[in-house]
Amino acid sequence: MPITIADVAVRAGVSKTTVSRVLNGKDEVDRRTADRVRAVIDDLGYVPSARAVGLARGRARVVGVLVPALTWPWMGEVLQGAVDVVEAEGYGLLLFTCNQGDESMRRFASQVSARSFDGLLVVEPEGTLDYITELHRRGLPVILVDDRGHQPGFPSVRTTNADGARAAAAHLLALGRRRPLVVTGLRRFGCTRERLAGFARGYADAGVPIDPALTVEGDFTFECGREAVRRLLAAGVAFDAVFAHNDLSAAGALQALRDAGHRVPQDVAVVGFDDLPLAGHTHPPLTSVRQPLRQMGAVAARTLISHFGGAPLPDRPTVIPTTFTVRASTTGT
Repeated sequence: MPITIADVAVRAGVSKTTVSRVLNGKDEVDRRTADRVRAVIDDLGYVPSARAVGLARGRARVVGVLVPALTWPWMGEVLQGAVDVVEAEGYGLLLFTCNQGDESMRRFASQVSARSFDGLLVVEPEGTLDYITELHRRGLPVILVDDRGHQPGFPSVRTTNADGARAAAAHLLALGRRRPLVVTGLRRFGCTRERLAGFARGYADAGVPIDPALTVEGDFTFECGREAVRRLLAAGVAFDAVFAHNDLSAAGALQALRDAGHRVPQDVAVVGFDDLPLAGHTHPPLTSVRQPLRQMGAVAARTLISHFGGAPLPDRPTVIPTTFTVRASTTGT
């Protein structure tokens, strides 16, 4: 069994708090006691955890991160941004996923009760917002990354979904594309509604309302993009562009167009959303609305750690704007 801080305390004849104070270099412990504790640590080969080191400060020096399943294509970018900041500041990171529903949340709740982390970054797993809000009200610092339109009662970091989609509309309109097929994400997500509204507004403002028959609900997967294009082509529905709500769906649309013998972008232009590394490696490379995913993770982590140092949490969402990356799927160059 691994040596614990309790083992050190028993062998040295002191409390766990005293051991922690020695580990933290506190001068509240007399020299003779501190020397005895250090000797026991060396003798036992004790390696202190982040929680043990932080005990005297009342902090674990660990940031918790609660995410849905890691299969979301953009999740790695958000996490890497958070990790870059957390590690640079000398904190640990404790990752929780919700792959197993209630069982996952029971395990997460046990770690909350044990005060295993000092604050929480949430990329909102569905159905947990009320619980997370209550944790924040009870004193746990929480920041939501990628607020999907819920606007919770705690800080969040988000991007400009509607503006990004409107930029996609402006780009396609400038290319003369007047009948776009829109492959949305799941409609229950705020980001889906925002992207759909922004894109539709861009076309409406140009006097070209989108045909409702050309809006297809998807689920952010490769297959949904491929199936939407296949189905409309088979039905003889004409369209000259595809706007997919993420890059993976856009890649599926590209595959279906290629399979059907349509040229991209000569026959149909394609735009995605996220601008993941994948976008630069499709055939042809994908024009995409760029979400600042890594920056969103980094800003959320930096805000949380600054709060640990005494800075107040922001009382309004932090908004980092999207940008637009043009590639060959719309311009041919």
